[in-house]
Amino acid sequence: MDQALLEMRNISKSFPGVKALDNVSLTVRPGTVHALMGENGAGKSTLMKCLFGIYHKDSGSIILDGKEVSFKNSKEALENGVAMVHQELNQALTRSVQDNLWLGRYPKVGGVMVSESIMKKRTREIFDQLGVTVDPKVIMSTMPVSQRQMVEIAKAVSYDSKIIVFDEPTSSLTETEVEHLFRIINMLRAKGCGIIYISHKMEEILRISDDVTIMRDGTWVATRPASELTMEEIIRLMVGRELTNRFPPKTNKPGDVILDVQHIKGKYTRLKEATFQLHKGEILGIAGLDGSGRTEVLENLFGSMTRDGGKIYLHGKEIRNRNPGESIKNGFALLTEERRATGIFGIRDIEDNTVISSLKDYLVGGIWLNEKKMREKTDWAIESMHIKTPSRKTQIRSLSGGNQQKVIIGRWLLTKPEVLLLDEPTRGIDVGAKYEIYQLIIDLANEGKGVIMVSSEMPELLGVCDRILVMSGGRIAGEVNAADTSQEEILTLAAKYV
Repeated sequence: MDQALLEMRNISKSFPGVKALDNVSLTVRPGTVHALMGENGAGKSTLMKCLFGIYHKDSGSIILDGKEVSFKNSKEALENGVAMVHQELNQALTRSVQDNLWLGRYPKVGGVMVSESIMKKRTREIFDQLGVTVDPKVIMSTMPVSQRQMVEIAKAVSYDSKIIVFDEPTSSLTETEVEHLFRIINMLRAKGCGIIYISHKMEEILRISDDVTIMRDGTWVATRPASELTMEEIIRLMVGRELTNRFPPKTNKPGDVILDVQHIKGKYTRLKEATFQLHKGEILGIAGLDGSGRTEVLENLFGSMTRDGGKIYLHGKEIRNRNPGESIKNGFALLTEERRATGIFGIRDIEDNTVISSLKDYLVGGIWLNEKKMREKTDWAIESMHIKTPSRKTQIRSLSGGNQQKVIIGRWLLTKPEVLLLDEPTRGIDVGAKYEIYQLIIDLANEGKGVIMVSSEMPELLGVCDRILVMSGGRIAGEVNAADTSQEEILTLAAKYV
């Protein structure tokens, strides 16, 4: 066996009220991709943050290239050849792509003046090497999440690292961009880099990985060659039980039209025109390539985007939905794509994040908040969503991404919505939790709610939805029944107006 490039031996880490890691070990060989898998809250990201210097381990040792290391911060980790592409992007959105790439290490002339020409030249060299077509001068906030993710990947590669950690790198990438990422990973593997790859997408894991380590509840469960594993075996090791079906039975029965959308279009956005209907008890999917206008449809309906025409009818009556507050009053709820940027209040606890959208329900005499009722509703959300947390007073940012997503879903359910708008509802969520969220969506449809769901994962749309609208170039390119369509038909429609 090759000499290890990285060894993490018996790593333990505790937070108040929870032991996040309990004697976890991981060995990465040079020139290999080592997948790290486990349910949300299993400790994968915590282990990587201990490696990267974001957290300081309580015990255990980290051996990099034969030498014991213990990085005080991420800057020290980067300087010693360890880079990490985080699941939740943390970028300077008002600055250019080029600035984000070199932030904190601008090339200088004479050690004083920042050299724009050197920065531009190095950026172009890295992008050419990786096949990234992004304009270095573009402002980050103007780009879709997938392109921002590719910039983050280029930044990690630019450090010429020995170890690169990819935490859910494909959660916001299209299929074409995933193929591009895999070409970059294979290039890094050929150079002798060690890649640690965290993902919930088992098809990807089995395709790209050499070795797979599985964690559960902060402990090491197994390390196996990827060639010896099947999807069913991975699920069994992850969840500790058999999971025979990826999707629950579709028991909902669509009824009368609940929502009628006529010729809506967005101002200053990609959405050119959309007309469709949503039925009571129906789960309506929206498919399309990145930039096709899928997210914009939801934002338009929820009033978080300026509408440039069109009408919305709920139960036959025209409504405006000019802003999110008005939309919530009309019975709409929106689960946004970017959890960290637009979903959670990171420094607030779970209780605050859960009740924030339904505070009027807890008012006493129009002045005071009924704290007992708020606690009860938060406990209901924690229990019904199966949220893994030490307590309702835990800061939400300390939870895993999947558990944060469950808190947000619980928040919106407390507003008792009639129309639930879901943008990538299972992004970064493990297979067991995905099943729970699918079941929740179907239960809501069974209660007569209308659900519109945007997803980049076609098996998810086919497995959960009744009908699927396919967006292309800012308009609806077609509509298909989920029961009798195929991924090929959906992809053909998605490319119609590109």
